Amino acid sequence: MQEYESARERYGSFGVDTENAMKELEKIKISMHCWQGDDVRGFLFRDNALTGGIQATGNYPGAASTPAELRQDMEKAFSLIPGKHKVNLHAIYADTNEKVDLDQLEPRHFESWVEWAKDQGLGLDFNPTCFSHKKSESGFTLSSPDQSIRDFWIEHCKRCRKIGEYFGKQLGQKCVTNIWIPDGYKDIPIDRLAPRQRLKDSLDEIYADPIDENANLDAVESKVFGIGSESYVTGSHEFYLGYAIQNHKAVCLDTGHFHPTEYVSNKISSVLLFVQELLLHVSRPVRWDSDHVIVLSDELQEIAFELIRNGLYKRTHIGLDFFDASINRVAAWVIGMRNMQKALLRALLEPTPILKQDELEGNYTARLALLEEMKSMPWQAVWDEFCRRNGVAVGAKWLDEIRTYETDVLSKR
Repeated sequence: MQEYESARERYGSFGVDTENAMKELEKIKISMHCWQGDDVRGFLFRDNALTGGIQATGNYPGAASTPAELRQDMEKAFSLIPGKHKVNLHAIYADTNEKVDLDQLEPRHFESWVEWAKDQGLGLDFNPTCFSHKKSESGFTLSSPDQSIRDFWIEHCKRCRKIGEYFGKQLGQKCVTNIWIPDGYKDIPIDRLAPRQRLKDSLDEIYADPIDENANLDAVESKVFGIGSESYVTGSHEFYLGYAIQNHKAVCLDTGHFHPTEYVSNKISSVLLFVQELLLHVSRPVRWDSDHVIVLSDELQEIAFELIRNGLYKRTHIGLDFFDASINRVAAWVIGMRNMQKALLRALLEPTPILKQDELEGNYTARLALLEEMKSMPWQAVWDEFCRRNGVAVGAKWLDEIRTYETDVLSKR
């Protein structure tokens, strides 16, 4: 407490109220992705190989193999993360004994997830699963030249929107239903236009169905390249940005879906000038879209600054998207979620009004000096206090609980 009071006083000298910063951080929900817990296997087609450029490397023991195990692991992770958040589900995580294909899914196949979320005080987000399926083997789904293939995926996405709407109505929290497809060519195509025209037509058909926008938010997600689509991706950033603006959808910016020299932090303010809501999938690319566990990097911090400085976080839905099978999967969730919160807290503790005024007056010397001083301010003391008030482990103590959980639960699977 003494360290926190000292930090509170130091931040106060810059006009920053640490109490308000913590209160604001408490309101920001982060959507924790279920697929970190089982290496993107899901429960509908566990024998299917991962496709669509998705790879989970490593064989760390203890991966969840049932919905109950996955929920148990997520509960453990949430017990070590401050605040109440959301869970991001993919369609293949349906909890049912029925033999059901993706174009037959209904809200009842996710009833156990809804009841669990109610019990835990969590929200749910959702994603169609347009990969790791026999009808995605050609590398094309919603942009396939085969009408029967397109029809299958169109129906799947339509049903996913209704499931998302069901989540939102049941839980009283808007569900973000995000469409990403792996469609593309490994080598240079002759016709770049036709697949994109087919994708546009498919999306038009999917979104033609009415939906309660208070319960469900539609989002579309781009990618620059991937394994098997190195030369051409149908759903490019330009395609989806244009589609979202024209059709009033949210844009998903995945931090691993751009060229290595591009910064998503620099795109946020531009995109939110033209779309009402933004979805972020926060990952950590290494060389390519490898979806590493996020660390408290410069880019993560810049993303948080962009969201906080102009209140853009109020129109942004933050979700994480990584999967690492080489380390303890529950620990990966905790590391990622806590790092996202740390970055947001540091941004909330910035004396933004002073910095904006310096910038407006052309006083770039003062701006740079103050930004550098902020790097050595005691934000960690405020973070520790935030954890204490939320009843979760302070500092690295959470790792002791993970070790115990690994011994008692994960190692016995």
